[in-house]
Amino acid sequence: MTKPGLTARLAGPASSIGAEAWNACANPEGSNDPHPFTRFEFFAAAERSGSAAPHAGWQACHLVVERGDRIEGILPLYLKDHSQGEYVFDHGWADAFERAGGNYYPKLQASVPFTPVMGRRFLIAAGVDEAEARETLMAAGASAVKELKASSLHITFMTEDEWNAAGAAGYLQRTDQQFHWENRGYGSFDEFLGELSSSKRKNLRKERQSVRDAGVEFEWLTGSDITEAHWDQFFEFYMDTGGRKWGHPYLTRDFFSRAGASMSEQILLIIAKLNGRPIAGALNFSGGGVLYGRNWGCTEFVPFLHFETCYYQAIDFAIAKKFRKVEAGAQGEHKLLRGYMPTPTYSAHYIAHPGLRRAVADYLAREREAVAEHIEVLAEHGPFKKG
Repeated sequence: MTKPGLTARLAGPASSIGAEAWNACANPEGSNDPHPFTRFEFFAAAERSGSAAPHAGWQACHLVVERGDRIEGILPLYLKDHSQGEYVFDHGWADAFERAGGNYYPKLQASVPFTPVMGRRFLIAAGVDEAEARETLMAAGASAVKELKASSLHITFMTEDEWNAAGAAGYLQRTDQQFHWENRGYGSFDEFLGELSSSKRKNLRKERQSVRDAGVEFEWLTGSDITEAHWDQFFEFYMDTGGRKWGHPYLTRDFFSRAGASMSEQILLIIAKLNGRPIAGALNFSGGGVLYGRNWGCTEFVPFLHFETCYYQAIDFAIAKKFRKVEAGAQGEHKLLRGYMPTPTYSAHYIAHPGLRRAVADYLAREREAVAEHIEVLAEHGPFKKG
């Protein structure tokens, strides 16, 4: 697709675009603390490690817009033959379409692989007409559906501003929810507890004390302190828990080495030890004053260890580093009672087939209303003191 002076094309993997051009779009302000999941380094680690690769059903075909020799915008894009590793579920749409005789796969997925974290999906370089570049990417994405004989294009975990723009461009709009913890200027975990109702405060203290009484201690590792031996340990945890939960975890061992080598300054690895022996770990990324909880695993059961390692230790770290927020990942209403409040998430969908499009549009209108009501109800039952 071409506009005056502006051309859109499908590129290959992130490596075909290059770190300089990619990060100029992903981090146009030149921040020293950028969003970790829009960086070239994260996509390159996922793709080069074989985690988001063709054999795994993730064919990178990132969409770029150029003016002359300069890339002005990128929509991270994958051609997929399944709906795994996305966290915005469309299996029902696929089943319905295929029962009606259609082919839902392949489809196009604009997302960060295996990462249910909100952020910009339209990566626009500095000094560019953002609205024009975004409009071009959306139109080119719709054209790519036809060109690649895909059923649809799904842009997931986008910003609310992008979601509104996509809706105005005719994309179907979907919402869901996550649970995020906000730092209200707390000086300590006890200060945070002071804002909870007495029963919830008592419950959190009981859970934390139970882990301490079991003899578990924690180590926070960042930057060059994270070694390959640590990644070996964490991968064992990840595979053990992920294998029991999903059957086949998405990330390869090589992903952790690559991410650790290229963006360790934005990684926090929390290791839980029992009698000096590592038994669990949680992988977090940070950027823009936000801590993002991503993966966890353990090889021994200790009551409340998951809550402590993934939620309470993250809060402790965020308070210590004066981060403004902790995003603990997808799903999990159990997070609500631990101070993580419901927050809407946004996705947009272009569906080529008119019949499927109408059916999904009707469904999403009802779903958006239900999600909004559910968030409101959950917030009313949060752990914080009323008033």
